[in-house]
Amino acid sequence: MNDTVTIFAINFIATIGILFLLVVVVLLITGFILYQNDKKQTAQTIRRNYPLIGRFRYIFEHLGEFFRQYFFAMDREELPFNRAQRSWVYRASKNIDNTIAFGSTRDLRRPGTHYFLNCPFPTLSEDSAPSQPSRIGPYCEHPYDAPSFFNVSGMSYGALSKPAVQALSHGAAKAGCWMNTGEGGLSPFHLEGGCDLVYQIGTAKYGVRDADGELSDEKLKEKASITQVKMFEIKLSQGAKPGKGGILPAEKVSKAIADIRGIPEGQASISPNRHSDIASIDDLLDVVERIRRVTGKPCGFKLVLGTTEWLDQFFETVNKRGIENAPDFITLDSSDGGTGAAPMPLMDSVGLPVRESLPVLVNKLHQHELRERIRVIVSGKMINPTDVAAALCIGADFVVSARGFMFSLGCIQALQCNKNTCPTGITTHDPDLQQGLVPESKAERVAHFHHNLVHEVEIIAHSCGVSEPRQLKRHHAAIVMDGGNSVPLNIIYPEH
Repeated sequence: MNDTVTIFAINFIATIGILFLLVVVVLLITGFILYQNDKKQTAQTIRRNYPLIGRFRYIFEHLGEFFRQYFFAMDREELPFNRAQRSWVYRASKNIDNTIAFGSTRDLRRPGTHYFLNCPFPTLSEDSAPSQPSRIGPYCEHPYDAPSFFNVSGMSYGALSKPAVQALSHGAAKAGCWMNTGEGGLSPFHLEGGCDLVYQIGTAKYGVRDADGELSDEKLKEKASITQVKMFEIKLSQGAKPGKGGILPAEKVSKAIADIRGIPEGQASISPNRHSDIASIDDLLDVVERIRRVTGKPCGFKLVLGTTEWLDQFFETVNKRGIENAPDFITLDSSDGGTGAAPMPLMDSVGLPVRESLPVLVNKLHQHELRERIRVIVSGKMINPTDVAAALCIGADFVVSARGFMFSLGCIQALQCNKNTCPTGITTHDPDLQQGLVPESKAERVAHFHHNLVHEVEIIAHSCGVSEPRQLKRHHAAIVMDGGNSVPLNIIYPEH
């Protein structure tokens, strides 16, 4: 009897051991297949950079939908962009269903929340119209009829990786919107996709500077001869770091970067905290006119507003010179803006948010009868249809976004932009991390994000009774004030 039990136990243990070994072998084979599949696929950057292990991110992300309310932050609690905002971009970029169920998780009583005032007889689909192009620079030799009200904001090659710039270039071309080069100059990767480009001129004048670092007419003509370059933007200040220049360390000044920016290879490059040749209103208008005359293309400037008293003097000077001498556009950045690296006091505490500065700028343009002459472009944390539509209601002609398009590339808000360790390959020059970002795949997502955002802004416009988003006005929206009640924008910000 004991022998029988012993034999049974031995056979049972042997069977269990064999089964365990079979399971281990199957797991190893499965893991190897999944590892190879992850390395070869081009759809998901995290899986490509971190084969097999990266799959746990998507598992936990899915489980988080069920356990987040018990253990983690709610959808609307994170900063700078909460999970609800990011999830909308991710779904829009993948062109999958973006509807939600049961009810809004948005706090509709929070001050600053926008409502859109739908009309009783919304626009029928057959009466809707596609957004029409808007002309910038009517007095230029080569004005620009910008096709889309939503575009890619300034991001430099160097701040972004090569595959990220390539994906944005191809994606912007598919979407039919422009792409701003950022202040780092025009790289071959910006041109690669064939999209319209806005050439940004920062304080170091990268790409359009002479040997002494001054603005070069010859270089301006060279860049303007490129058909894709549609406009030039003088960057006075940036929302995340107004009044701050930058230093490009010598080790980052490779031959490619040096050639693009027009600086010596292997030497540190310092960007001043303002343009040395722009110290007054007249200086600014002189430089705008010079660039427009040399290039034949529209020219404007970008800034974040702080003090606003100078605007009256600025627009009075424009009118004295003649409206043909006005800047063709003003890009208004917000203290909500982002960047790869900036001092915390500047990012947190300097400059006005766009919800305050935009109505001031638009009203000043109306007061000085320049609203139709000068186009208003606005940027700063507008990645969802609600924020874009609200900006159009207040008076923006165009909205540009950087971080929204970064999310469409796969950014997971890891907050590693300044450390060269971006896990999605967007803001790193580590080739091992860059290889996870496949431009051909991500370009499609860039285009999907653009198309879906524009489409949902159009839905808002139709609910308000207008045929396309450019017809949205301040009386079409309201904003929640202290106490929880909303007030129409045209009451809070009356147009003068």
